[in-house]
Amino acid sequence: MTASPFFTAAPLIAAPLYHLRGTVAVAVASLGTAVGLELANRTGDQPDAVTDMITVLVIGFIAIVVNRLSVRADRRLASARYVAEAAQRAVLPDPEEHIGGLRIAARYLAADADASIGGDLYAVQETPFGVRAIVGDVRGKGLGAVEAVAVVIGAFREAAEQEPDLAGLATRLDAALLREGVRREGLDRFEGFTTAALAEFTEGNRALRVVNRGHPAPVVLRADGSVRKVEPEEASLPLGVSELGSWPDETVELDFPPGATLVLFTDGITEARDERGRFYDPYRRLRGRVFRGPEELLDQLIEDVARHTGGLTADDMALLALSRSVVDQPPSA
Repeated sequence: MTASPFFTAAPLIAAPLYHLRGTVAVAVASLGTAVGLELANRTGDQPDAVTDMITVLVIGFIAIVVNRLSVRADRRLASARYVAEAAQRAVLPDPEEHIGGLRIAARYLAADADASIGGDLYAVQETPFGVRAIVGDVRGKGLGAVEAVAVVIGAFREAAEQEPDLAGLATRLDAALLREGVRREGLDRFEGFTTAALAEFTEGNRALRVVNRGHPAPVVLRADGSVRKVEPEEASLPLGVSELGSWPDETVELDFPPGATLVLFTDGITEARDERGRFYDPYRRLRGRVFRGPEELLDQLIEDVARHTGGLTADDMALLALSRSVVDQPPSA
């Protein structure tokens, strides 16, 4: 019997785990042990023994090459992650904590732990018409989705300052995505779309308006723990597919009392499933709960989703919470 397969395997196992010196040390130790055992057993001159020692030597060199390639790949991955994080900060920056007298919190969680950005988006902006916000979800993944995210947020930043009502703002975003779709190739040219929920706070943040374009309904959580699901009577098409037909946007209006919080999220929340396949219900889970602020609300909501799914998520999650303080703050300059 021979132990050469173990000495052959050792440097290959070390190659992706250790640095260069560690891999070389394991390869040398494996070769030295194999040679020492053959000499101790006085079998070093036998053909099988010579073949085994040469095999250990060759595999040791291969392990060193694998180690170098692994290190290079790790460096490239680290660089790609850095670029992705920089792209996320550029395309999807965190909003300020206070905008127009509202307290703001946002979270983005990628389904893939190695990814930093995908097709979910959010933005908040103070405009001449009040504080406006958007949460959306671009169809698809990868760089194409990131490009669409940049288009939607860029169009939102501009149109939010110019359009006097949310319906007009949604129309502008729809037109921007249609123009972008013409320049894209493949399936995204014909089936690219973005679901989105648009919100507007007016009258000193006492009134709230919402337009929904095929997106999960936002929820208003009041200071007493009561919950209202904000959804239109008739659904509208997502952004970017208005060529299929014309549905007028329905603007839902409601009071936004002191201490209330508007929570917007993508379908990574509503489509999260437990081990039995049951969907997560944020409207039921939030009912009766009171939070000290939007940061705590989103943190606990994310923890609750993680418990529901057992820590396994199939889609990215973007969340945005906007809270009106019990004592109103003056709008930011």
